Amino acid sequence: MQQAILHLQNVTKQFSESTYPAVDNVSLTLQQGDVLGLLGPSGCGKTTLLRMIAGFERLESGTIEIGGQVVCNTSKYIPAEQRDIGVVFQDYALFPHLNVAENVAFGLRNISKQQIQKRVAEVIELVSLKGLEKRYPYELSGGQQQRVALARALAPQPQIMLLDEPLSNLDIQVRLRLREEVREILKAAGTSAIFVTHDQEEALAISDIVGVMQQGHLEQLGTPEEIYTHPASRFVAEFVTQANFLPARRQGNLWETEVGSFEIPVHHNNDTGEIMIRQEDLILKPTTDAPVVIRTRRFLGREYQYCLQTPSGKELHARTMTNTALPVGTKVQISIASDAVKVFPG
Repeated sequence: MQQAILHLQNVTKQFSESTYPAVDNVSLTLQQGDVLGLLGPSGCGKTTLLRMIAGFERLESGTIEIGGQVVCNTSKYIPAEQRDIGVVFQDYALFPHLNVAENVAFGLRNISKQQIQKRVAEVIELVSLKGLEKRYPYELSGGQQQRVALARALAPQPQIMLLDEPLSNLDIQVRLRLREEVREILKAAGTSAIFVTHDQEEALAISDIVGVMQQGHLEQLGTPEEIYTHPASRFVAEFVTQANFLPARRQGNLWETEVGSFEIPVHHNNDTGEIMIRQEDLILKPTTDAPVVIRTRRFLGREYQYCLQTPSGKELHARTMTNTALPVGTKVQISIASDAVKVFPG
């Protein structure tokens, strides 16, 4: 059975100049070996939460435990360097005057020179940089520099790795490749990790567990599949899935909208609400008297993305495979698979 490596209980942090807490009563548990993605827009509190776990910020109230030991509460504070954590920053923070091997060895203390060389060789191989040990940071690409930062943080074998937007400074192709590699490296090292990002795809691809944050609150904690298919709030649905929302009114078993009626099983008593429809769940059927019109069509390689306009002028977005190409200006009837729709109370 997995053991909890990190436990946060009712953690709160308020900066003096701010009206609202930066982190508001957050509780979560991370199991040994898991990767947690903290996802949310800028200013939602995810980096502040990471900095409190690292020991760079003190909390107002609550408790942080790492490996079963309380490292921080209102009366106790263990400094960052004694918390047995590895940190990877957005800007890599490599030492320009040290080569790759020297950068990686920097955090290794209290072991023999031979053990240091052995450990440095192990992590350099783990991050696929063998042969580049003597190079300096300026001689490396952005992706290689980020791997050095990862190797340096992994070298002391910390209990937890904390990664703050580690891929955001890289161009898109390198990001896509490196996010797969980062997950594989963490899994191969057997290290638990928390990965902060504002990129939904990145969080879903890298994490075992995703925590979605908004305005200091942890809105939802679950597997990538749970977060995507069963969002707990309208914010999670909008931020993670980029879903469409349509105002709706209930008539018996049907929910009526301006583009048609849908039968949806509902677990609340409201008669009004908003129907959430993910872009890929919209089915478009050309019909001459249909109420919805295709305004734009974008080719995205494997699929088309359509922007649709409803009678009230509202925009909806749909994604379809490239085997159906509907021209701009086509009137379409919208349908959806009933199990793919969720209603949020109005």
